[in-house]
Amino acid sequence: MNFYGLKNCDTCRIAMKELDAAGIAYAYIDVRADGVPAGTLSGWIDQMGADKLVNRRSTTWRNLTEAEKASAEDNAKLLSLLQANPTLIKRPVIEQGAGIYVGWQEYVQSRNF
Repeated sequence: MNFYGLKNCDTCRIAMKELDAAGIAYAYIDVRADGVPAGTLSGWIDQMGADKLVNRRSTTWRNLTEAEKASAEDNAKLLSLLQANPTLIKRPVIEQGAGIYVGWQEYVQSRNF
């Protein structure tokens, strides 16, 4: 399982703590420090779409220009936007097999990882 997040993200810390307590192994990838490969991001965009993937409540989103925000509606431009601003990605993103889970809501927590 791959766990994409940020070290200073409270939700990511809670999720990692719960996964650790359950004895679930995962590879941690820091989206800011390590980045997310373009192919991986493209797959997320195709499977999840901008609505589920982009954190529109983040400080990063609020600091974007209106033109940059509008580009989030075009998948090709969204890829560039997320590569340039990885903190726009809702966190955590968990990849397990063919499944991609965004956030740490109850439906994600109830998964049998």
